[in-house]
Amino acid sequence: MSKQCILVADSISPKGIEELQADAGFDVEVNTSISPEDLLANAAKYHAIIVRSRTQITEDVLKKATHLKVVGRAGVGVDNIKVDAASAQGVVVMNTPAGNTISTAEHAFTLMLSLARHIPHAHASMKAGRWDRKLYQGAEIYDKTLAVLGMGRIGTEFARRAMAFGMRVVAYDPYLSSSRARLLRVELVDTVEEAVKEADFITLHMPMTPETKHILNAERIANLKKGVRIVNCARGGLLDEAAAAKGIEDGIIAGVALDVYENEPPGDDFALRDSPNVVLTPHLGASTSEAQENVGIEIARTVAAHLKEGTVVNAVNMPNIDEKTVAAIGRYLDFAEKLGLLVAQIAPGRPNTLRIDYSGKVSDSDTTLITRSALKGYLANSCDADAVNHINAPGFAETQGIRVTESHSPNPTEFTDLIQVTVKTDSGEASVAGTFFGNSPRIVKVNDHRVEADPQGRLLLLTNEDRPGIVGQVGSLLGQEKVNIGSMSLSRNTVGEIAMTVINLDSAPSDSLRKQLEDIDGVRGATVIAF
Repeated sequence: MSKQCILVADSISPKGIEELQADAGFDVEVNTSISPEDLLANAAKYHAIIVRSRTQITEDVLKKATHLKVVGRAGVGVDNIKVDAASAQGVVVMNTPAGNTISTAEHAFTLMLSLARHIPHAHASMKAGRWDRKLYQGAEIYDKTLAVLGMGRIGTEFARRAMAFGMRVVAYDPYLSSSRARLLRVELVDTVEEAVKEADFITLHMPMTPETKHILNAERIANLKKGVRIVNCARGGLLDEAAAAKGIEDGIIAGVALDVYENEPPGDDFALRDSPNVVLTPHLGASTSEAQENVGIEIARTVAAHLKEGTVVNAVNMPNIDEKTVAAIGRYLDFAEKLGLLVAQIAPGRPNTLRIDYSGKVSDSDTTLITRSALKGYLANSCDADAVNHINAPGFAETQGIRVTESHSPNPTEFTDLIQVTVKTDSGEASVAGTFFGNSPRIVKVNDHRVEADPQGRLLLLTNEDRPGIVGQVGSLLGQEKVNIGSMSLSRNTVGEIAMTVINLDSAPSDSLRKQLEDIDGVRGATVIAF
């Protein structure tokens, strides 16, 4: 049998390369300086390509790589890989989302200690020949309150280290269940404001989404406890850098430590560069020999397993499934993901259980991938988009204490097929359901309201009192802002009670427009869903 050719295009751990070379079934080519031209010219001979962030796997490369089965990314981000093009070519894209967890947690914790004790500044003073002992009086972290914003893998590891140092840990993570919080021994709160109001230290461990950008903004910084210290090793932009510089100037913030920035590298206008009591490192969170070795070995093993056995681990695109399965459930996968995304944004409180109910013909199929698609959509707002996929979504749910269940009923009710996604939380539950009208997916139920909506583009969900004039005011405000209505569904269960209006929009309404809609007398809530 001919050997399968693996290109290692960027530097990874020698141990990972050695494991690949030890397999007689592989021909391993290590070329960590390969040019784009040479990669394109030789793409057809490779069955697997392993990269970090340097090598670009473009659409042109993928089209030329006619034998390519898998692209392995030693790291998390896959911005240098055209994932959609890879999916179209039947190429699996895998990454290593957990390889740098300890490295990043330790770096963030080191920054907190350095900030508390002025280590970099005292060191610079000594190197300059000074003895500024009184100038650099620090602060203990023992018996202090730490706010952890985001309790994923890295936030959890940071919290464990903080508790070992005798800190009180308060956590904010809207996707962390109460049972999981109790297991981790952290105080779980419902809002960012609750988490940070008494904090002596704040550490950020969240993905960058429209909801988390500038989660520490000027308004929240103005209300922080005087003398707070802030650490960000997660994503640039979670902290409003200009507002943080003003917070230091105003005496609210005692110090800021950053490893990530809104612009990397920071430009000449970087607000915190000249601020006192600031510790800065050049995105070193994953830069340890152990982390590099871990991701190198991990990606080598997962690529090898896929080439030899067809197994898929940590895929960021659709896993390989046979044609029969695609024919049976293919159209449900994207739809289920959208249902999960929708229910995540309307569910109250903290999740405990996610249940997917299947009825009709779809219930006779193997629904594992459909369930994972719904779960992937549900988790999209709480995790990095490039870290959650159909393979590892159940693991993410488990770490957050969310139990995932299925039910099947082969007997259809009013629809030939129906998928309903329900999330149960500490505060109640929310559910959405969908079916197909011919080949067109439709949302047909939101909570207890019958609706009809197209799961595309932007969706505006309004809950309002059932009385005249409200819908007209909504339409007028949208018209004034040049936001066109594609379709509208009105639903009420009992005359005079709470009704629901679901509107497909051609463009996204501004946040100020959404607030104006909520201010209409009789409107109880306005939620914008982006699919």
